Amino acid sequence: MNLEPEPFTTARLDALPLRVAYADEMAAVLGDPALHTYTGGAPETADELRARYGRQTAGSPDPGVRWWNWVLRVRDEGRLAGYVQATVDVPGAEAEIAWVVGTRWQGGGYAKEAAEGLVTHLLAGAGAGAGAAVVRTVLAHIHPDHGASAAVAGAAGLVPTEEWCDGERRWERGAGED
Repeated sequence: MNLEPEPFTTARLDALPLRVAYADEMAAVLGDPALHTYTGGAPETADELRARYGRQTAGSPDPGVRWWNWVLRVRDEGRLAGYVQATVDVPGAEAEIAWVVGTRWQGGGYAKEAAEGLVTHLLAGAGAGAGAAVVRTVLAHIHPDHGASAAVAGAAGLVPTEEWCDGERRWERGAGED
C-alpha cells in the first residue's frame, strides 16, 4: 500500500503528487546530462520516465515503506521545474529525501525552497489521516563534492553526520530540531 502523498506548497512552488502524465514535461526538465554528475546515469526519455513513474506511483512492494514523489511546479510560470521525493520507512519513522531541479531553474533558490517545504511537510505529519506515516527523522545522502546539495540540505535544517553510504555523507534532522 502506497498511501499517496499529499500535495504541499511553498512561497513559489506547488509540490504535486507524481503522475505518469508528467513524463513528457519532466523529460525536458531533466534532460541535461549535467544533472547526473554526482548521481551517475543519464537523462531518461519520456517513455523511460513513464515506465519509472508507473512503478513509483504503484508503490513499494514492502508494506512498511512508502514511496512519495512530487513534481515541482513554479506557480508563476505554470511549468514543472523538478521534483522532490521521500522514501518513508514507516516502522523506523524515518524519511530519506532527495531533490532535483532542472538546470534552467538552478541558482534561483528553488531547490532550497522545495527541500525546506518537504522537510516541514514530512515532520508536520504529512497525510495525518488513518494509516499515514509518522516521520521523526529526515535524512539525505550527499556527495562530498556537491556543495550546492550540501547548501540545500543545510537550508532544510539537516546537518552532516559522521556516517557514509556509497561514498556519500549522511545528513539528518530530527523532528525537534530547528
